[in-house]
Amino acid sequence: MAHERKCSDSSTTRRALLAATGVGAATALAGCSGGNSSQTTVRMRTSTSGTTAYGANQGLAGAINDQTDDLFVEAKTSQGTEANIGALQSEDAEMVYIQNWSAYDVQQGNDPFGELDFEMTQVFHYYDLPWFFITDNTDLETLSDIGPSTAVSPTPSGSGTAPALEKALGYATDDYERVSVGYSGQGNAMNENQLDVGVGTLMNFVSNPSWLQEIASTVDLKVLDVEDSTAQAWTDDERLLTQSVETDQIDGADTPGEIPAPTFAYNFVSRGDLDYDTVYAFLEAMHEQKDELADFHALLETFAEDSFWVKNMYDGVPFHPAAADFYEELGVWSEDFERADE
Repeated sequence: MAHERKCSDSSTTRRALLAATGVGAATALAGCSGGNSSQTTVRMRTSTSGTTAYGANQGLAGAINDQTDDLFVEAKTSQGTEANIGALQSEDAEMVYIQNWSAYDVQQGNDPFGELDFEMTQVFHYYDLPWFFITDNTDLETLSDIGPSTAVSPTPSGSGTAPALEKALGYATDDYERVSVGYSGQGNAMNENQLDVGVGTLMNFVSNPSWLQEIASTVDLKVLDVEDSTAQAWTDDERLLTQSVETDQIDGADTPGEIPAPTFAYNFVSRGDLDYDTVYAFLEAMHEQKDELADFHALLETFAEDSFWVKNMYDGVPFHPAAADFYEELGVWSEDFERADE
């Protein structure tokens, strides 16, 4: 599909003013600045270095950098979605991924997002993660078996998933010892008796992340079952999105089969004032590589379908104007979506 790159009046004026002061070259894009070939850097933040999310973002960055000379995309690590939103606030990143729980808090102005000085806008859907709890403790069978002396890491402290999984866990048990262990470090922590219960996920409900495979190869991994009363409480909580996941797909693990799981939709977002041309050029270059993205990372295979780019978008969070134009031209825009003001 051919796209006509659009240059908004506001971004063109801003580049002209910056150029007049001698600092505008780094923000100019070829085709919108009289042929200036300077690169624009797009810093993207996902999660910690051992995660599939970060590895896939490295692949995405490589694909776009191979496609265009206008942009340089840099995949950067992060401690989680709360830190990612902070990076947008401090302008230390151009695009970051978050999930629906954090998106709701930003929209509502809930702590710790009550003092943000920018409008958050959506750019594209990344993937979906159903979460479940894992252990190597033979005394634990269900979440309700967790007690005050059980060391539990419902994702690392500060991650965007932590508040939601802590809330979900609270429906199953009254108390536990909260510890914080990185995803890829859970196996070692279990072996060293520093962790009783951790977490696992299946990317887009089917793909085993590498860190989960590593845990299954180092401990006698078990997926904890969920009692009906806990599952019903999750369903009744409007803040929790619960979907079924088939845990038998996890190689080398003792699993209860299909269980309910708190699920998160991960999307990349940006500041609303991120340069229009940068966002459009990013999406254009990414789309031109859509059939080759899986060669850079298997998780990116889902982008071959145009509809996936706008799957599970957040209610009440507008699209960046450039993304809105891009998806309208792509034919996947919905009348239920909202476009941010330019």
